[in-house]
Amino acid sequence: MKNNPSYTIKKIPSSRQSTFDIGYLGVRNHHMKALLELDVTHGRELIRHYRSSNKEPISFTGWIMKCISQAVAEHKSVHGIRKGKNELVIFDDVDISIIVEKEIDGEKVPLPLVIRKVNEKTLQDIQDEILTAKEQTIETAEDYVLGNHPYKWVMRFYLALPQFLRIMIWKHIFKNPFLMKNTAGTIVVNSVAAVGNAKGWVIPVSIHPVCFALGSIVKKPGVFEGEIAIREYLYMTVLLNHNVIDGAPAARFISRLSGLIESGYGI
Repeated sequence: MKNNPSYTIKKIPSSRQSTFDIGYLGVRNHHMKALLELDVTHGRELIRHYRSSNKEPISFTGWIMKCISQAVAEHKSVHGIRKGKNELVIFDDVDISIIVEKEIDGEKVPLPLVIRKVNEKTLQDIQDEILTAKEQTIETAEDYVLGNHPYKWVMRFYLALPQFLRIMIWKHIFKNPFLMKNTAGTIVVNSVAAVGNAKGWVIPVSIHPVCFALGSIVKKPGVFEGEIAIREYLYMTVLLNHNVIDGAPAARFISRLSGLIESGYGI
C-alpha cells in the first residue's frame, strides 16, 4: 500500500482475479430476472425455535439453500447446462456454490464454496459445511477455493495467467457440462443480507444457469390470513438462463420456491 496526502494506492488481492473473469463472462449470459418479495416471518420463527430447542446453529442462508435445492429437485430443467447446440444435460444432484468472505493479506475477499448434493443434505449438514469453510485457514492460492474441491490445486496456476488465457480456460469449461458442474456447481447463492442492510434488490451477474441474490429482510405491513399485520419480507433476485428454460416453466419453478420458503419448508 502506498500513501499520499490526497490518495491511497492499494494492491488488489490475487484472489479477485477470478471475480473479474466471472463478471466479464457473466454479462454475456441470457438470464431472465425475477425480483421477489417473500414473506419469511414463519421461517424465521421456526429457525429461532430450532436454535433454542436443539442448541445447534442453523443459518437463514442455509435454510434458503435447502428450499432452493428442493424446488430445483422438483424442476430439474432450471439448472440444466447446454451441451453443444442441440443437447441439454439435466443433473439430479443439486450442487450450490456460495460465497464465503475471508481475510487475505488484511483484506476481506469473497471466496467460493461448492456444497454438493444439497437436496440430500439436512439443514445441519449444510450449516456444518459453511462453518468449516469459515474456519478454514488460507495458506496458499489453492485455498482460494474453499472445501474439498477436486480442482483446487489448479488455482495457483490459474491466477498466474493473463486474463485472456483465464477466459479461454472458462470457455473450455463451459463447453463441458460435467466439468462445469464439478468446477462451480450449477447454482450460486449470494447473500448480501449477511454483510449489510441493502433495502432492495441486488442484480448480480453470473456464469451459472441459476443465480440467487438475497437482499435485506425488512419488517413492514402485509396481509396475512385476511388481516393486516407486521411481517418480515426477504428481497430475493433470481436469474434463470433463458437458453435452457422458457418463461412458463421458470414461472412454475418460482411459484414452487416461493411456496416452500413462505411455508417454512424443512425446519
